[in-house]
Amino acid sequence: MAMNAHDYIASLVKKARAAQAIAEDFTQEDCELLTGAVAYGLTKKELAVKYAEMLVEEGHMGNAADKESKIYAKVKGSYKQMKGKQSVGMLNKNEDTQMEEWAKPMGVICGIMPVTNGEATPIVKSLMALKTRNAIILAPHPRAKKTALEIVTEIRRIIDKLGYPADLVQTIEPEMVNFETSGELMAQADFIVATGGDGLVKAAYSSGTPAIGVGVGNCVSVIDGTRNMKDAIADIMKSKTFDNATSCSTENNIVVFESCYDEFVKEFEAQGGYILKEGSEEKAKLQKTIWPNSPNDHTINRAIVAQTAETIAKLAEINAPAGVKVLAAEENGGFGLEHPFTGEKLSPVSGIIKAKDMDDALSKVLGCLDYMGKGHSCGIHTTIKEHADLLAAKVPVTKVVVNQPQSLTNSGGFVCGFPVTMSLGCGTWGGNSVSHNVTWRDCLNFTYVSRRVPNWQPKDEILFDADVRAKVDA
Repeated sequence: MAMNAHDYIASLVKKARAAQAIAEDFTQEDCELLTGAVAYGLTKKELAVKYAEMLVEEGHMGNAADKESKIYAKVKGSYKQMKGKQSVGMLNKNEDTQMEEWAKPMGVICGIMPVTNGEATPIVKSLMALKTRNAIILAPHPRAKKTALEIVTEIRRIIDKLGYPADLVQTIEPEMVNFETSGELMAQADFIVATGGDGLVKAAYSSGTPAIGVGVGNCVSVIDGTRNMKDAIADIMKSKTFDNATSCSTENNIVVFESCYDEFVKEFEAQGGYILKEGSEEKAKLQKTIWPNSPNDHTINRAIVAQTAETIAKLAEINAPAGVKVLAAEENGGFGLEHPFTGEKLSPVSGIIKAKDMDDALSKVLGCLDYMGKGHSCGIHTTIKEHADLLAAKVPVTKVVVNQPQSLTNSGGFVCGFPVTMSLGCGTWGGNSVSHNVTWRDCLNFTYVSRRVPNWQPKDEILFDADVRAKVDA
């Protein structure tokens, strides 16, 4: 008789708690050995190729070559960030205040996994747990469950080989993967790191268990014409075509100054783009293909998600050039359900919006984000610092990317300063509890120790400035 979801998850959690009780006594050296071995072992070429190909076959999204490179970049990047960093015992001591900060594990972590990044996310989240002396149970997407099992089996083999409890890393088995077991795991775990669709993230925050989730991506990039157009388009093409735009960080909309629009169109088409004109039959056909229920809702046709631009063009019966890399539709009439190209597309498709100047571009960026994607990110290609500063000051996002491909930058990398992650916090704008890229540090509890220090209370005439006192007393 099949075990019900509650009892099945309870059996996994029981094993995880037993393993984590042993991990409580790990030294920093234990954590370093475990994370180093898993990162090294799982980025061996033969395994990275296998996982990448397996996920493409299972999930029917993206391409194996980019998924392979994603494993190298995200796993090695996240490991480099944690290597040698203190995660056990006292992390900091302030000599002035005599305050000490001690790191503690959280217990059993629930890792909600997406299909879009089902090759790297299981490894990165496992590393985060091992670094912090936690146990983790992964809840894979139904179309990434076999890949998750294959990855976790190898992680467990390495942990066991080193003499540690393999149950520090587990995954829901393929035959038990469903929304009910994921819900049970969220309820029974001590902490949730949720990467996936909006529904799952909301479920994580509603589970009653402390959680970190991610927001909806609808990245907008501005082109003001001051940066070399060839370079700007090359970065956008890299971003939009990487893994067939599985990332939530691709340029879903491009706001282009009118003064450089013709140059943009020429270079965009020269690098493999195809622009569908405002009001054209082709644009209408593409819209209906991506959003069959438009304008009633923004539900995306699953058949186009993370497919090539050529595949999507054929589905829409659009006469795009052979080898087309990115489709782009002009969308200058407004924002929202009546203008769905201003929202997220999860494919190598962008909306193109004209702007008169930087103030107008700012209003267009805000219009897109008011519709969808607030909190996530935006970008700009410019040589004018003030233009980037305006976005940083005014746009409700947690990340502004300047002169870089967004999908290869937002989640961190070796040529930018963003921390490497598979979970991008979007702040309260995106319904999240954090505004930063989620890393291993987010899987720690902290204990603070206080000791008596000399009285540091100042007199009022020192604490309050004379002009403040004068204005209040007048």
